[in-house]
Amino acid sequence: EIMDGVHPKLICGVATTVRDAEGLIATPGGIDVHVHFDSAQLAEHAIASGLTTMIGGSLGPITVGIDCGGEWNVGKMLQASEAWPINFGFLGRGNTSKPESLEEQMHGGCLGLKI
Repeated sequence: EIMDGVHPKLICGVATTVRDAEGLIATPGGIDVHVHFDSAQLAEHAIASGLTTMIGGSLGPITVGIDCGGEWNVGKMLQASEAWPINFGFLGRGNTSKPESLEEQMHGGCLGLKI
């Protein structure tokens, strides 16, 4: 049996969840995959613009860094992002000849590495 308003070719599987959105406004969210996290205000502007996910790195201006760099810094970025209702993905620093450093950043919570 098909509910009213549901297209007959819509595929619903075991992983499909139906949400009651009556009285709410549902809109698609945008994803920004090239973010320089230079200030907390970026999250405010992203949310106001309809973004739901931000992926990137940086601890400051492009002249200072292009990524999160280091396990400690990654941890601080993750901690700072907890207050925002948005999905974050942080990129670590991939410009090293020491594999341990890369693994450390990934274990620390980086989504990927920027080289």
